[in-house]
Amino acid sequence: MKGFHFHVAFVLLALAFTFASAFDPSPLQDFCVAINNTNDGGIGNIFLSIYAVFVNGKFCKDPKLATANDFFFPGLNIPGNTSNQLGSKVTLVTVEQILGLNTLGISLARLDFASYGGLNPPHTHPRATEILVVLEGTLYVGFVTSNPDNRLITKVLYPGDVFVFPIGLIHFQFNVGNTNAVAISGLSSQNPGLIIIANAVFGSNPPINPDVLAKAFQLDKTVVTYLQSRF
Repeated sequence: MKGFHFHVAFVLLALAFTFASAFDPSPLQDFCVAINNTNDGGIGNIFLSIYAVFVNGKFCKDPKLATANDFFFPGLNIPGNTSNQLGSKVTLVTVEQILGLNTLGISLARLDFASYGGLNPPHTHPRATEILVVLEGTLYVGFVTSNPDNRLITKVLYPGDVFVFPIGLIHFQFNVGNTNAVAISGLSSQNPGLIIIANAVFGSNPPINPDVLAKAFQLDKTVVTYLQSRF
């Protein structure tokens, strides 16, 4: 029984440490290829049913079973489809696309923008700093600092320009050129997370009480319900 309690305490401590960590921890091995089916990793199901401990959200495959495809993603040269309301497309390459990224603390994205007006709307990555380089076109980018200043820091970027968006801060990219724009972003997490502000506030499930949003944004309640209907 004492041994059982020790294992439970160890598991809880491991979980607490994982939740408290603000960044992806450094790996303790060459790599930890993620697996979605625990049978693929040679891990006992009985153990897992009792101790549901995750390594950065993913279990590790036996390194001897890793292949080149675990570290590979094709097609980032293919333009994203920007025929949508925002006129943009973000193609993510995270641990969900490359299982070998698990525990390595890095990911990538291709951003495509339709000519003038293509927008990657205000959003935040709760677990990653982003560094962006423009390959084609002209982008107006920026981020807003935290309270109480809420200072907007912006820049117009041209091909070859690089800009950094600090972790957790609301930021955006907007095509101000007359041609399509393309950028590549690196993110400091295998799973950076994404919160699109408008979607989160006006499109939550279930919806936030309109009275809350009307007071928070100093809007008429009918405006809030209209905005909620749009998201």
